[in-house]
Amino acid sequence: MPELRNDGPVFILDLGQGENRFSPDWITEVNAHLDTVAGRPGPAALITTGTGKFFSNGLDLDWLGAHPQEVQPFIGRVQELLARVLSLPIPTVAAVNGHAFGAGAMLALAHDYRIMRADRGYFCLPEVDLGMPFTPGMAALIQAKLTPAAAIASMTTGRRFGGPEARDLGLVDDIADLDRLIASADALVRPLAGKDRKTLGRIKATMFASPLAALREGRLTAPAN
Repeated sequence: MPELRNDGPVFILDLGQGENRFSPDWITEVNAHLDTVAGRPGPAALITTGTGKFFSNGLDLDWLGAHPQEVQPFIGRVQELLARVLSLPIPTVAAVNGHAFGAGAMLALAHDYRIMRADRGYFCLPEVDLGMPFTPGMAALIQAKLTPAAAIASMTTGRRFGGPEARDLGLVDDIADLDRLIASADALVRPLAGKDRKTLGRIKATMFASPLAALREGRLTAPAN
């Protein structure tokens, strides 16, 4: 399960050692750690990462299959978590240590910055191959963070991008060797930890007003044509 530690003003949220799939209990744990970060006064910044092969492998499809009647509220919780990270009033960076698929890739995109492991792991939005159209909120998040070309290349193909390809396309900001991944993420956000939270929060709320509204509407499917 997710764990939180800090080094001075920099908090490191470790999503876990397994596939780190979005399940109700996992979401609750992540939110509890974000409550801790948000409730700590003074300078702060957040690094989100994982341990092992995965950053996050996306939605817990086994849980969804076993609870079909709860799909709509569950997707609402997923989208609210994405909205929360997108609007956190502190600097944030995803240190993508391994595979980031589906909602896991979207969680990375919700951060201000992304640094990906250079040699292993894929960044992938496989929804087109899973028969799972993006919700309006998820599509709005992705399109707010990527160029139109990058959005088309990732959203409509299901293609898996390794670190260098992901950097070149603009899915991530930089790449680093695994032993330098956290240090690189720290170097990016630690100098920003003292930014005024109220001001930064308002700036993010304005910058991302459209995706935040769409995510918080919580609709499961795109409107019919």
